[in-house]
Amino acid sequence: MTGEDRVAAIDVGTNSTRLLVVDRHGAGGKADVVERLMRITRLGHKVDSTGMLDSEAIGRTLEVLGEYREIIDRLGVTRLRMTATSAARDAKNRSAFFEPAEEIMGSAPELISGTEEGALSFRGATSDLDPGLGPFLVVDIGGGSTELICGTSEVGGVVSCDIGCVRLTEKYLHHDPPLAEELTACLSAVQDRLADVKRALPGASAARTLVGLAGTITTVAAVEMGLAHYDRDRVHHFILTKAAAEDVFRTLATERFEDRVHNPGLARERADVIVGGTCILVEIMRDFGFEECLVSEADIIDGLAASIPRA
Repeated sequence: MTGEDRVAAIDVGTNSTRLLVVDRHGAGGKADVVERLMRITRLGHKVDSTGMLDSEAIGRTLEVLGEYREIIDRLGVTRLRMTATSAARDAKNRSAFFEPAEEIMGSAPELISGTEEGALSFRGATSDLDPGLGPFLVVDIGGGSTELICGTSEVGGVVSCDIGCVRLTEKYLHHDPPLAEELTACLSAVQDRLADVKRALPGASAARTLVGLAGTITTVAAVEMGLAHYDRDRVHHFILTKAAAEDVFRTLATERFEDRVHNPGLARERADVIVGGTCILVEIMRDFGFEECLVSEADIIDGLAASIPRA
């Protein structure tokens, strides 16, 4: 099916830029994936320390948007929603990216808040889950921020924290492999933010099921499974135990980059920031007392596509 039911979503994140094209069948009907792509563009490189988007990072991201524009045109997409998240929120010069992005795509990215980001992630992650598994604590670990969302069928509350795999790596993890004191500082920073989450989101502590989203968590799952070739279907709804997450964390955190990249399931372009992201994952499981995490490949971009109004 093509035409008015074919829509596209683009998520411009701190670490990656992703495209999802789907065909939607009837009001509330099933959505069939036509194309799903991800490119590591690292738009948020050094934004935490400089408050500015780097020109090379902008160039990388615009190049990928040009690729996505060609795909969207070729596939006959009629409606598009494109959002920008943490890096763009923090950057004083976001117009240096937004203006050329608008020239490429025909409309500028929507700058969404952490709360909006969390709500879209929750919608994407829980769309194919049994509400009986709720209440859920959905955790979306991004490059610049992490969103924690509680709820069952609807969002009960959202907190967005300025901790992400790129931000923490650039701020705390300066050696290869990271020094013990760097890891301690990184984990402590996460603990401090989670203490704020518990105060602002009391429903999080009552959640029955932890649902983990985005590249850090899906990568940890893939490493635990030893996937020589990434398999989205095997990763989706994989049960990652706390013991397994801790084991992967210890392995990755004590390896040099050139050794770390040889772990099956770990993409080279993610290997430099995976330890920072895994700090967030293990600290969440420790602090909230979860022994398992339900890994979801459906996340903010699925919620984004579903949010596009029907014609």
